Amino acid sequence: MGVFGIGISGMNAAQAGLITTGHNISNASTPGYSRQEVVQVASIPRSGGAGFLGQGVSLVTVRRLYNDTLSGQLTLAQTQGSQLDAYNVQIKQLSNMFSDPSAGLAPALSNFFNGVSDVAAHAESVPSRQALLSAANTLTARFQDFDQQMSQMNTGINADITTSVNSINGYARQVGDLNLRIASAEGANGQPANDLRDQRDALVTALNQEVHTSVFKDSDGNYNIFIGNGQSLVVGARVFELAATPSAESPERITVGYKSANSITPLAESSLQGGLLGGVLSFRSTSLDAAQNALGRVAIGLAQSFNVQHRLGQDLNGTLGSDFFSFAGPAVLPNSDNSVPLATVSATLQDASALTTSSYSLKYTGSSGGNENFALTRTSDGTTWLVPPFSVGTSGTMTKDGLTLTLPSGATVNDSWTIEPTRFASGSIQVAVKSPQDIAAAAPIRTAASLTNSGNATITAGSVSSVGNLPPLPIPPAPAVPVTLTYAAATGMFTVSGASPALPLADNPFNYSAGSLISFNGMSFSISGTPSNGDTFTLSRNSNGVSDNRNALALGALQASNTLGKNASIAGSQATITFGGAYSEMVSQIGNTARQTDMSATAQVNVIAQAKQSLQSLSGVNLDEEAANLLRFQQAYQASGKLMQIANTLFQSVLDLAR
Repeated sequence: MGVFGIGISGMNAAQAGLITTGHNISNASTPGYSRQEVVQVASIPRSGGAGFLGQGVSLVTVRRLYNDTLSGQLTLAQTQGSQLDAYNVQIKQLSNMFSDPSAGLAPALSNFFNGVSDVAAHAESVPSRQALLSAANTLTARFQDFDQQMSQMNTGINADITTSVNSINGYARQVGDLNLRIASAEGANGQPANDLRDQRDALVTALNQEVHTSVFKDSDGNYNIFIGNGQSLVVGARVFELAATPSAESPERITVGYKSANSITPLAESSLQGGLLGGVLSFRSTSLDAAQNALGRVAIGLAQSFNVQHRLGQDLNGTLGSDFFSFAGPAVLPNSDNSVPLATVSATLQDASALTTSSYSLKYTGSSGGNENFALTRTSDGTTWLVPPFSVGTSGTMTKDGLTLTLPSGATVNDSWTIEPTRFASGSIQVAVKSPQDIAAAAPIRTAASLTNSGNATITAGSVSSVGNLPPLPIPPAPAVPVTLTYAAATGMFTVSGASPALPLADNPFNYSAGSLISFNGMSFSISGTPSNGDTFTLSRNSNGVSDNRNALALGALQASNTLGKNASIAGSQATITFGGAYSEMVSQIGNTARQTDMSATAQVNVIAQAKQSLQSLSGVNLDEEAANLLRFQQAYQASGKLMQIANTLFQSVLDLAR
């Protein structure tokens, strides 16, 4: 190669540099673009008598300035940031909903019990009773409103999951197409298809903002992408799609499935981490479900404890109290993949104080030794209990965490059921009492000391713990026969007559101890002082309790009574928290999660910025540097042209000598 050849090689190299620099400048603002540079080497020199003479320059390739490690760090930071952002948006909405000081549940609870206190102060007042009913209706409406808002959030999450799955499938198809195009382009001339690779990396970044994936390069340069627990999403040019599908365990929930052949296999939600999809799935399972269950537990705790006490009272008409609230009991949702006909499982509320805020999964594990076998799992912590086996052809029962389950015979192995003890209670709670007169503010018994008693003993007003064995109501014109306690001074004992059922002989008569609690047939009272021989005390039905407020006082005391939080697995465990406290605990937990998520999301912004800066320092286009390159390549081009001009002059001189 002579001087002309060297000049031409220099001009070609300078031209390639100018083209590449111009390409960099043009794409300085293009997302995902990686800076390119020309790789050139000196041509193999020619050996001569005076040594090796240069042969100019050779172009090797156009290199993309890209680092897999830095890019992977940025992609991971972005997928984590996308998950935190998606979670943060949802948890803030939930936190704001419950913590609103004017629209929250706490003021409605307070107003309701203020109404109870007003009825206790004015038991005969119909307007006070009507105000209590209004406050009760406001309270139940607040429960229902919260439940509806959470249901709407769940609907929104279903839509987000569907949108995200469609985006993931779209990105996967584009990556598969680019795998094919890159392999074809690079196979033709053996040079890297830089711009196509940038497009593919940008798609992988966008894909990871939807859900975290694992990317592996094969020997052909293809991106093989995997999701979840290793399920293939892209392998070479082949694409495997996801599907947004109703959950077999709970049809109102959309979950993610993996398409294979003609079937859809559900993916474990816990395996889908990162990105928007991971964020909304994590929020639903860890915060939204827990909040809905916790609110339902508060509703059940309030309703059941109030109902129990209200049934121990007596209304303005002299009738025993009925349930003040109504609410939906535990729900059992059979898995849609269960055998047909479906074996029926039922659940009943046994003890509201022992309820948790968890859902449960029941699974049939088969029969052995003539017995049916089931396993119950508490989903919040994964605790599993084996149901006591029962004979094939019969039914079995199990009581756990305040629920009693009735289990069938004849299920198919791996049939399963989701049990929701509290999920639907807040949306279903209603006021069952319709009339002010039906509020049972009075106690159903009345105690009295005979006017002929000569001692100074007194008897308390009395209370009831059950109403099945109360003294009968009077049936005019005949008066009711009361339960009578007669004192015998010689023995220091009371004899009870008229009780139905009669007291056991071992307990009647009984020793008198001043001030001690006396209980039988669901009635409790105490006698104090010194009775004389033959003194009598009576217990009868409260036939004129219009102004009686004893049960209203007991209803009001429920506000400060521990009615929830009992650990049913510990014998003798007692309730540890009020329903107001349980609500405050739920609000506090949501608020703490919201603050922590917000702080994490803010911190992640800085992590992303640092990772992006590290990658941009290598792959980003610096316009100042590119401007300098333009001048450098321009001068190189001009110098190579000058070399060719000189070569031409020399050649012309040689021709002139030949003339």
